[in-house]
Amino acid sequence: MDSSSPSPISLPDQKPKKTFVDSLMDSATTPHRTPSFKEDTYHLHNLKPSEKKALQELKDKLTTTSDDDNASMWGIPLLPPTATTEKSDVILLKFLRARDFRVQDSLNMLLKCLSWRKDFGADSIVEEDLGFKELEGLVAYMNGYDREGHPVCYNAYGVFKDKEMYEKIFGDNEKLKKFLRWRVQVLERGIKMLHLRPGGINSIIQVTDLKDMPKRELRVASNHILSLFQDNYPEMVARKIFINVPWYFSMLYSMFSPFLTQRTKSKFVLSKEGNVAETLYKYIRPEDVPVQYGGLSRPSDLNNGPPKPASEFTVKGGEKVNIQIEGIEAGATITWDIVVGGWDLEYSAEYVPIANGSYSIAVEKTRKMGPTEEAVHNSYTAKEAGKLVLSVDNSVSRKRKVASYRYLVRKSGVVM
Repeated sequence: MDSSSPSPISLPDQKPKKTFVDSLMDSATTPHRTPSFKEDTYHLHNLKPSEKKALQELKDKLTTTSDDDNASMWGIPLLPPTATTEKSDVILLKFLRARDFRVQDSLNMLLKCLSWRKDFGADSIVEEDLGFKELEGLVAYMNGYDREGHPVCYNAYGVFKDKEMYEKIFGDNEKLKKFLRWRVQVLERGIKMLHLRPGGINSIIQVTDLKDMPKRELRVASNHILSLFQDNYPEMVARKIFINVPWYFSMLYSMFSPFLTQRTKSKFVLSKEGNVAETLYKYIRPEDVPVQYGGLSRPSDLNNGPPKPASEFTVKGGEKVNIQIEGIEAGATITWDIVVGGWDLEYSAEYVPIANGSYSIAVEKTRKMGPTEEAVHNSYTAKEAGKLVLSVDNSVSRKRKVASYRYLVRKSGVVM
């Protein structure tokens, strides 16, 4: 396989003036300029002496204070003699970290959480049928992993701009309670994917799509979700990525900000509309990014095992890139996926036989790809040996774009 492209056209560097919206976005993204979040390893030898002391004090206080001799979370016993020390330490350290290692505050938080989990039935909620089939894979869902192995949870509330859908889900307090229960169920499924052991993957990634989110109508639900998760799932999120961030998010952020710790703010990543794929690719491989966000992951792929890895590339402004997939034999079928984040450029595919006198075949004619179009998925069966050339033409734009592709060649039942 060979990839080649002409040199980009050199254009004068012009720095655009900031718009009013850009200024608001700058204020909204100020928290992201704080030091990036550093996840705990939960290895005891990495703890400060004062932190080790706080951990032991919390264990002692929990042993003498808890009314439940079988206290556990996520199937992990917290009290001796049944406690699995390493795993229970991970959970206790999460509560300590959430309260800056203040032992009494951590104990109070832990006891309230244990009580809430018992009353809420959180330990068995994963098995419940809550009747939200129409929201699965749309509003809140687990999909793939980030580059470090964290499970990724996607959240998108734009569907609730439809008044009928909003009333159906949030029309009264009972409906809201049921939705919150379903939202906890999604998170509990994600936690089941964690290791919860020192040095393991002990938190998830949250990606929240703010596009078309009815901010005023969802304010009550958002407050409930935020409160519920912060009180009962400390240090369970390694990074919070907000995508399609509108200008008014700065005002929403100012409302939530007083309730967030500096450590929580350091987990935030904000991305304006048009930068979604570029932002997500920094943390998540393209084969794990959903197609609606500029990736290659489709819901139907989830039943086929781990996704086939993709190759990433960039398309500079003023540049045309040709990806050449060579060595295709006669009779072979090649299947490919290709996507460019925020397309807005031209794409085509042609098959070039190697035999002299043979003509190139336009497999996909040149067409303009819109900004919201999903990944191309196509296949071609070659009658002659040759190569497939995928062309991405960004020559009329100055904006650099991230892209990815993958392919599979089959011949007589053999995968190449």
